[in-house]
Amino acid sequence: MMVRSHVNRRGMVMALIALVSFAACSARESETVSDKPVSYTQTMTVAELKRMPKIDAHAHVIGIEGEEETAFFEVLQGHNIKWLTIATVGTQWDWLQNEIETAVRLLPRHSGFLAWATSFNLENWNDPDWQQQSLLQIKDGFRKGAVAVKVWKEIGMVLRDPDSSFVMIDDPRFEPIFELIESRNKTLIAHIGEPRNCWLPLDEMTVNNDRAYFAENPQYHSYLHPEIPGYWKHIQARDNVLARHPGLRVVGAHLASLEWDVDSLARRLDLYPNFAVDMGARICHFQVQDCQKVRDFFIKYQNRLLYGTDLLVDKSNDSYDLPALLEKMERTYEVDYRYFATCEEMTAPEVDGPFNGLALPREVLVKIFYENARQWFPGIGITAGS
Repeated sequence: MMVRSHVNRRGMVMALIALVSFAACSARESETVSDKPVSYTQTMTVAELKRMPKIDAHAHVIGIEGEEETAFFEVLQGHNIKWLTIATVGTQWDWLQNEIETAVRLLPRHSGFLAWATSFNLENWNDPDWQQQSLLQIKDGFRKGAVAVKVWKEIGMVLRDPDSSFVMIDDPRFEPIFELIESRNKTLIAHIGEPRNCWLPLDEMTVNNDRAYFAENPQYHSYLHPEIPGYWKHIQARDNVLARHPGLRVVGAHLASLEWDVDSLARRLDLYPNFAVDMGARICHFQVQDCQKVRDFFIKYQNRLLYGTDLLVDKSNDSYDLPALLEKMERTYEVDYRYFATCEEMTAPEVDGPFNGLALPREVLVKIFYENARQWFPGIGITAGS
């Protein structure tokens, strides 16, 4: 079943009224929660948004157990937020298996605050039985509760055939995987390509976290690797899959690598009605664009945008420090609540200079933080605190 969105007359009226509400928004919102009923166009306070059920539709947890497991889920409960933990990196099979094992182990005890997405091995890409093994792995993930399948940027940027040519996501060899996902009414999470900044020198990048990431991971910095296919080739390959599979429900991870321009993203959402995007690690790219334009985009495409952070809690990492990671979770959520729920002037380390929050209408916040994830990931369930 295809997920479709449209702007009807009521939606247009709502957008106009919401615009007036945004213009009149004070620089600081009260944290007092009213007992009076609220209308569609009213905003939320930060405290209300923190309390309402939410789903972080792009996150990763690996390896935690015991007291650390308890501490981690206490933070999720405190924010009334459920994680969709996404298994990824098929070219590192041991890592991927560890992610899957963690999700399968945690799910029975924490299904109210955890859901998961599986993936498949790519280390064996050139083996004759690669395709058969991948389909078996995906089916096994579905049996164990996975609500989606993730493909990662290694397709197009790392994975190669024996002749050294890069394998793109529209390669016909992936067709049986897409067909299986669609036939099981599951969702494909597609992280294809990278931010456009990846093809720029460090000093021309638009946000500081991209600059830091590619400085630390030069192997993925395409500006330094002209052999990697160009930015638009990745976008086109992904678009080819969307056009070829109109019945396949696809969530483009990280704003579908179109983070730099809401107009470019809007064109794809218009073209492909079964396509949505998550915001994992890309919210700062909204903050460097025109605030009113971004707000209008959120209101128009309110059914197609999923909140996500790309937060990672990984016990296998050498720098693992759970208290610091839990503090980062707290800080990330509090900043994001302010950005989406208020029109306050804000600053963030990812962005040079101040920017204003979006003060989105209450019903839009409910959709992007909760209802859209439930719509685009059938079987994800409700948050335990809802």
